[in-house]
Amino acid sequence: MTGALLLRPWWLAGLVPLLALAWWLDRRGPSAGGWEQVMPAHMLAAMRALGALGGSTGRWGPLLPVGAAALLVLGLSGPALPRADAPVLARTDSVLIAIDLSPSVARGPALAQAQQAAAALLQGLAGRPVGLILYSGEAYAASAPTTDPRTLQTLIAVLDADTVPGQGSRPAAAIGLAGQMFADAGQADLVLISDGAGVDGQAVAEAGRLAALGTRIWAVRVVGAAPQAPTPAPDALAQLVQSGGQMVLAQDVDDLAARLRQGGDRRREPAVTALGYRDLGPFLAALAALPLLQMLRRRQ
Repeated sequence: MTGALLLRPWWLAGLVPLLALAWWLDRRGPSAGGWEQVMPAHMLAAMRALGALGGSTGRWGPLLPVGAAALLVLGLSGPALPRADAPVLARTDSVLIAIDLSPSVARGPALAQAQQAAAALLQGLAGRPVGLILYSGEAYAASAPTTDPRTLQTLIAVLDADTVPGQGSRPAAAIGLAGQMFADAGQADLVLISDGAGVDGQAVAEAGRLAALGTRIWAVRVVGAAPQAPTPAPDALAQLVQSGGQMVLAQDVDDLAARLRQGGDRRREPAVTALGYRDLGPFLAALAALPLLQMLRRRQ
């Protein structure tokens, strides 16, 4: 049952009045059609034992329609299992991770923090397509969004100061490239992993343009600049956070991954989710015919 879910869980609310009705019927006891008011108790018990009152179902007879209704409610809630033949649909809720490989990061202890943060994001974003951008003075698309994180994990593990050519740090280039890579900017997230170097007016303008399309921009701040490298202001990256994003430290990246994962789930259409599962609700609802047939048999 791994991966099972309910496609329409709000229908389970219908079980509450059914449980209350079942409790009341059980407390009341089986009905004898009014004979219990005029017939002695021992005679009433004998008639019930012979099946003359209440049918062969005894005390459970009044609960049969409640059981049928409960099965219908459970079927309407849509219990479902993943489909092996599910159609492959293009996902638009992508996450792009942009890693700063400027000298201040790549030649100091901040590089290890950046690698660990990126690896933690990959692990925590299972199910969402994740792409990778590397930047220094220019930005490069290292990988298009993919749901297979193994390739990105290998790439992140071997990053060093010579991975990206050139000098400087231009987050504006990374943000601009992210806008080109997103299939649907309105359902995407961009995560910048940096020490905050290079944040300028152009970077803020690019972030605002991308946020206006609906992209959330997040930032993960790493610390530990390379020797002789200037230390950026602690709040430099906060200027780029847009559209409900947040700036966190590298050690808090697990919480960020959880928020990104939940954000992706919220934006998925229920109809699209249902395509990946086999709805067992109709089969469960069909079982409601069993207590109904028992009621018909009792009345013959």
